[in-house]
Amino acid sequence: MSRIGKKAIVIPAGVDVTVDGSTVTVKGAKGTLTQTFSSSMSIEKNGAEITVTRPNDAKENRSLHGLTRTLIANMVEGVSTGFKKELEINGIGYRAEKKGSDLVMKIGYSHDVIVPEIDGITIEVPAPNKIVILGADKQKVGQFAAEVREKRPPEPYKGKGIKYADEHIRRKEGKAGKGK
Repeated sequence: MSRIGKKAIVIPAGVDVTVDGSTVTVKGAKGTLTQTFSSSMSIEKNGAEITVTRPNDAKENRSLHGLTRTLIANMVEGVSTGFKKELEINGIGYRAEKKGSDLVMKIGYSHDVIVPEIDGITIEVPAPNKIVILGADKQKVGQFAAEVREKRPPEPYKGKGIKYADEHIRRKEGKAGKGK
C-alpha cells in the first residue's frame, strides 16, 4: 500500500473543496485551482478530510495513487498558504527591479532582460540581487522560476548568474590552477 497515498488530506479552515467525479476544485484565500485526475482513482471528501483510494494493486494504479494524493495536497496548501521560490543574482553590475508588473534584469547583456508577470504569479524584488516568485500553483511557480533562472544560469568559474537561494554552485578551477 502506498504510504503517501493512504494518508488523509486535512482541509484547513477557509478552504473550500469540491469533488465532482474525478475533478477537484479547491478555493481559498490565495485563489482557485481546478484539476482533473485519473478516473480510476476514487476521491472522497469526508467532513474536513479528503481520501484517495485505488481500485486494485495494478502497477498503473499504484503509481497514480500517491501522485493524485500529493497533487491534491499541493492544491490545498497552495490556496491556503501559497508557494514561494527565491532566486539570487550574483555578478558585478547584475541586478533586478520591478517596473509595473514586469521584472527588468540587468544581467550582463547589452540590453535589459524583461520578463512579464503571468496569471497566478506574483514577482517581488525585495533587494536588487533577490527575486521572490509567489503563487498558489506549485507547478506554475517552479516553472516560472526555472524560466527566469534560464535567462542567465550560474557559471562554474566565478559563480555569476541567477541561482536558486538554496542552490549550491559547484566551482571549477581556472586554467591557471592546473598542477605542473
